[in-house]
Amino acid sequence: MNLDLSELSLLAPIFRELFKGYHVSRRDAELYSQLSNLQDAYRALFKALGFELVCDPRGFYYFVPEQIGAQVNKTAQRLALFTFIIVEHLADQGRDPLAVLDGGSLGRDELPPLLEKYRELFLQAEVQTQDELEEKVMRRMTQLGFASEDNGVYRFLPPMHRFLDVCLSVQQDRDLAASLHSALPLAGLELPSPHLLDDDSGEEIIEIETLGEADNQAAEEAETEQQAMARAIAEEQELDA
Repeated sequence: MNLDLSELSLLAPIFRELFKGYHVSRRDAELYSQLSNLQDAYRALFKALGFELVCDPRGFYYFVPEQIGAQVNKTAQRLALFTFIIVEHLADQGRDPLAVLDGGSLGRDELPPLLEKYRELFLQAEVQTQDELEEKVMRRMTQLGFASEDNGVYRFLPPMHRFLDVCLSVQQDRDLAASLHSALPLAGLELPSPHLLDDDSGEEIIEIETLGEADNQAAEEAETEQQAMARAIAEEQELDA
């Protein structure tokens, strides 16, 4: 496939966001529109970079690396755990978890009782205080495109379906009621989680952590965004020559 790079006018910002692990959804109107209109071209170029561009039919794009294996990172584990906790918490309150996590919102004032109620589970995720909950979970959710925050209100975005899918799968595997209104047995649960391209430091590098132990050498050897883009474009130009 011959690519006309001049058509990919938003290549730099799109690549930058996806490379950081961000999920581009309809909220990012300009980026989402170009990805949708030129999906095949972007997918071909990103494949040359070693990434798979995933388009979820529910309205968002994200990267997964070519080689995933059994590796997951701490952020993915924390977000998966948080989703399971929210589902059970909302169900206990008689609220519809799916309605909240699919475009609904959660107030910052709801975090303290949530932390207290599920303290032992949060401890497993190295979250002990509200500040840590906001820093390690809520802030990462907004940075990766799973939620937005405005005046202390967190609104969940379509990419949350990645974690809801896992939640529903576990629920079905355990022969629970089909409705999300049933409480999930969280105690002792081994939580699966989607694989995220993520770096807790906020720097634009790729760092996939194995169950609690980071592979620092791999992170140091990872290409920078500029190097990866330059390599892919050079390869494409050679093909066109």
